[in-house]
Parts: sequence; structure tokens; C-alpha cells
Amino acid sequence: MKSRIFEWAHGNNTGFGLFLVREILSITGMTIRETGEAGKGARFEIEVPREHYRMAQDLG
Repeated sequence: MKSRIFEWAHGNNTGFGLFLVREILSITGMTIRETGEAGKGARFEIEVPREHYRMAQDLG
């Protein structure tokens, strides 16, 4: 099941949630993956390319 959580129409309700998250993030060059351990819950990591963010001290 873990390998399919980002597929369209997969899940208990509509199955659009994580599919849409992945698609929206991909538009901006970001990626998401689930890295949780069985029995400990879900964990999601979002990778943001270096050129797509600024640190607070860089804002002025």
C-alpha cells in the first residue's frame, strides 16, 4: 500500500489528496516521499531545491 499512496484514486475516500500534493509540488520542482516506519505512523519528507527557497535573514 505504501508504494501506491501517491496514485490517483487510491485511498479510503476520494484518493485525490496525496496525488494532488505530489502534482502541485512537482510544478515547482519539489518532491515528496513517505519515509515512515511500520507501526510508528506516516512520515513525509518534502525536498525543496536550493534555488527555490530563501532563509529569513536573506529577506532584509
